[in-house]
Amino acid sequence: MKTVFTTGEVAEICKVSQQTVIRCFDSGKLKGFRVPGSKFRRIPRDSLLAFMRENSIPLENLESGKKRILVVDDDEAILDMLLELLERDGRFEVRVARGGYEAGMMTQEFQPDCLVLDYKLPDIDGNRVCRTLRANPNFANIRIIIISGVADPDEIAELRKAGADDFMRKPFQIDDLIARILQLVQPT
Repeated sequence: MKTVFTTGEVAEICKVSQQTVIRCFDSGKLKGFRVPGSKFRRIPRDSLLAFMRENSIPLENLESGKKRILVVDDDEAILDMLLELLERDGRFEVRVARGGYEAGMMTQEFQPDCLVLDYKLPDIDGNRVCRTLRANPNFANIRIIIISGVADPDEIAELRKAGADDFMRKPFQIDDLIARILQLVQPT
């Protein structure tokens, strides 16, 4: 996945002239940096995504067409299974994280459309991960599906209050998970 774009590439993605992109960059509306020792401007992917969302520019020209899924679980067998099955489906680009802290780092870098998040993690529980993501406006559009085998109804209610979009009890059918992911990430 491309992480830094030229003004020409941004112009093509946003369907505007390169001069418009340069004006937005120079005015500070589009964040980026200049290549040291030159006049060339570069725009990081996260800045471009924020700019496109702020200006209601459709994201499909930037997207690979695949939805980005971050699976967060401390159980290697579950991570391996979900990684294999979601990638085999063909509609998803999948990354994995083994804890809440790593999930935060990967969310910054990968910009997932959806988190499949285990509730009971060794470092930071799913509740705190949800609250942290929901407190950051850059992650407002990320959908969160909590998966757990041990959450009781009160905990599920707390997770929804913290920002979870859905909850699935382990064990679950992969087809059900895929259906829920697609339901959450498809444009309405």
